[in-house]
Amino acid sequence: MNFLRGVMGGQSAGPQHTEAETIQKLCDRVASSTLLDDRRNAVRALKSLSKKYRLEVGIQAMDHLIRVLQTDRSDSEIIGYALDTLYNIISNDEEEEVEENSTRQSEDLGSQFTEIFIKQQENVTLLLSLLEEFDFHVRWPGVKLLTSLLKQLGPQVQQIILVSPMGVSRLMDLLADSREVIRNDGVLLLQALTRSNGAIQKIVAFENAFERLLDIITEEGNSDGGIVVEDCLLLLQNLLKNNNSNQNFFKEGSYIQRMKPWFEVGDENSGWSAQKVTNLHLMLQLVRVLVSPTNPPGATSSCQKAMFQCGLLQQLCTILMATGVPADILTEVKQMKSKDYFASVNAPSNPPRPAIVVLLMSMVNERQPFVLRCAVLYCFQCFLYKNQKGQGEIVSTLLPSTIDATGNSVSAGQLLCGGLFSTDSLSNWCAAVALAHALQENATQKEQLLRVQLATSIGNPPVSLLQQCTNILSQGSKIQTRVGLLMLLCTWLSNCPIAVTHFLHNSANVPFLTGQIAENLGEEEQLVQGLCALLLGISIYFNDNSLESYMKEKLKQLIEKRIGKENFIEKLGFISKHELYSRASQKPQPNFPSPEYMIFDHEFTKLVKELEGVITKAIYKSSEEDKKEEEVKKTLEQHDNIVTHYKNMIREQDLQLEELRQQVSTLKCQNEQLQTAVTQQVSQIQQHKDQYNLLKIQLGKDNQHQGSYSEGAQMNGIQPEEISRLREEIEELKRNRELLQSQLTEKDSVIENLKSSQTSGTNEQSSAIASARDFEEVAELKQELATLKSQLNSQSVEITKLQTEKQELLQKTEAFAKSAEIQGESETVIATKTTDVEGRLSALLQETKELKNEIKALSEERTAIKEQLDSSNSTIAILQTEKDKLELEITDSKKEQDDLLVLLADQDQKILSLKNKLKDLGHPVEEEDELESGDQEDEDDESEDPGKDLDHI
Repeated sequence: MNFLRGVMGGQSAGPQHTEAETIQKLCDRVASSTLLDDRRNAVRALKSLSKKYRLEVGIQAMDHLIRVLQTDRSDSEIIGYALDTLYNIISNDEEEEVEENSTRQSEDLGSQFTEIFIKQQENVTLLLSLLEEFDFHVRWPGVKLLTSLLKQLGPQVQQIILVSPMGVSRLMDLLADSREVIRNDGVLLLQALTRSNGAIQKIVAFENAFERLLDIITEEGNSDGGIVVEDCLLLLQNLLKNNNSNQNFFKEGSYIQRMKPWFEVGDENSGWSAQKVTNLHLMLQLVRVLVSPTNPPGATSSCQKAMFQCGLLQQLCTILMATGVPADILTEVKQMKSKDYFASVNAPSNPPRPAIVVLLMSMVNERQPFVLRCAVLYCFQCFLYKNQKGQGEIVSTLLPSTIDATGNSVSAGQLLCGGLFSTDSLSNWCAAVALAHALQENATQKEQLLRVQLATSIGNPPVSLLQQCTNILSQGSKIQTRVGLLMLLCTWLSNCPIAVTHFLHNSANVPFLTGQIAENLGEEEQLVQGLCALLLGISIYFNDNSLESYMKEKLKQLIEKRIGKENFIEKLGFISKHELYSRASQKPQPNFPSPEYMIFDHEFTKLVKELEGVITKAIYKSSEEDKKEEEVKKTLEQHDNIVTHYKNMIREQDLQLEELRQQVSTLKCQNEQLQTAVTQQVSQIQQHKDQYNLLKIQLGKDNQHQGSYSEGAQMNGIQPEEISRLREEIEELKRNRELLQSQLTEKDSVIENLKSSQTSGTNEQSSAIASARDFEEVAELKQELATLKSQLNSQSVEITKLQTEKQELLQKTEAFAKSAEIQGESETVIATKTTDVEGRLSALLQETKELKNEIKALSEERTAIKEQLDSSNSTIAILQTEKDKLELEITDSKKEQDDLLVLLADQDQKILSLKNKLKDLGHPVEEEDELESGDQEDEDDESEDPGKDLDHI
């Protein structure tokens, strides 16, 4: 009670003591009363006191209320009172206005009571089980209590629910409740539950949350719905943002197609309600989540494809061209356009005009809202980011060959030029930045833009766009206009020596820049001086010394004479020290409170950070160092060209080797087919042999039973021509066998040659590996040919055996020529059997001829492989020779560099000794340590480059 009195110091001691006694008595009744009505009345009384005397009720009654939830579940009324009381204790919602200190104290009480409640995890599990009750007086206060717990200590409560069996599934049933108040509060509960917890987000998504939420949005009227639609959209964002699994599930479930009706806003001029604007904001942000550049590239592209196929992208373009749409909604829509599709969209005008042209008209029109003009500029920047095709299309509209001579239509380039030279400084700045983005990292378009000629007035010759920009600079226009033009010129001249030459060719440009930098102007003009210093530094760093009067060394001498190197570097540093520079470098989206703050572009800040350090080094370098650096650059470029040439040659050889591998694989397959055919032939020959042996046995039996004299006499008497023909066929088989053996010998010689050529090898790793693999495959083919050879030898042996058996038959026929008594019946049998033998021998001969043809084809293919391998080996030898030459050149270059380093070290030592002598003589000597440390910091800044998030469209 002492703690109670300390916290409630604002109340008098008398009432405080009375209320505390009352709460204590009520707690005793809840704990000790045996009648349910008495306990119910006591809990109802505690509920009524819990808002005003939150601390006392929380300290004394929390344990009793939890016990009521455990023991009195059969009575929904007392359960409802207990849940409401716990909600009042834990929740920080204050209906009446209170002081700041009291509010902070209330928040501390809520987190402390929440910590006490969830200390026993069974309490949260008990609360989840109570949510299964359908009774309104139990379910609704239970939802509110769990939501309050999540708001107070979200991560701890999330972890308890995550490990609770069926915890998330029970909460998902709230979305299907027919009572809207419970359903709506269930959405709020799931918002708190899914915040920053990927595991719970996945479970909720796979519990059919997308289907239920989209149904609720449709029932509530899509974008015309109320606060419920907003809550559902916030929950969808929780489930999809930075969760690749849920994004893929959303796309695969065809839920993107259900988003299209959200953006059917029509062409309304009656105005939009604040809730509708909020809903559309969230809907567009949900689309941006699905196509965010932080997502995996495949996921983003697949979502974009689904949006295009279902017509969602077209619907967004319809909103863009509709009238009566708020500017902030247009800002969100413009940031999600697909580059290729957006370039082909036409506005609903007469005649039709490209959407880009219509948007640029809004950007350069000073009557349009500032927010809308910023949105159009950012849309244009997103369209051009890493889109060289789009950059070329914009620049081409400025070239003489593409300008419409009739003047009936206006192009994007003409609008940018018109904005660049208008009287409105904001239009000047926006047009300059937009045109700079058309040149970003695109040297081709920088050179093309040099061709643009502008007609200034009647009777005067046209001037180039580059010259017109410098003319406006020299006229002393507004700071915003000059900053925009200087950013355009710096972007144009960087990494483009041809543009630098054109700029320096005008003799008035360099004196103007040096005059601007050398003057001591006010604080407002310091930014212009810094940009002029940057432009002059770019003209030095990217100068190719093609103009004799404005070579690098002469420009540096001019700076030292008229400005001073230290003063020049100081003016150059004004850019990065500017307050608006740091603000623009943080985010790519132009988000300015007013036009006066529109000074720097995000991409330009990256260019400044990249060039500031190198320009500082270039100013302090001597002419000899420049020459040496240029020579080293040229040498490195030559080496790079040589290495690139060899890489291309190696790439071509890899392709050739791959073709050879494919050919070897094909030959291997063919050889396997031949081997299969040979196996079949061997089996057929074995069958022929068995049949012949069977005939021989049958003939021997006939001789035993009927007298063997008659058979030989009959064969000798009636078939001598057939026997002669069999002899001729056997001779032909011998000749074929000898021919096959000679062919196999040739194959062996070819394989030996291939093997010897492969052992020569090269030092190139990839070629050596490929040759080794080819050698292995050739060895396998050689082994297979050897097997084929052995099979053919076995066939020749069998043919020899057949010949021997035929000779024995002929001898038998000559020995029994005199026997001719049983001529009729034996003659028929022998004729039939001999015919069968002749047929089998003819088939064997035909199969042998086919095998010969297949082996001949294999021989030709092996010859072709040998020729290809010889060509590859010669090419590899040439490459090795060239590589040795290149390594020798690189070694010489390294030796030269080492000599230069030694010379520089000696020079530094001499300079140090001279400085020491000067110090000894009493002369002041400037120390360069601080300057060198500053250079080092600039070099470190160069390595930092914030990520680009523009290309999410």
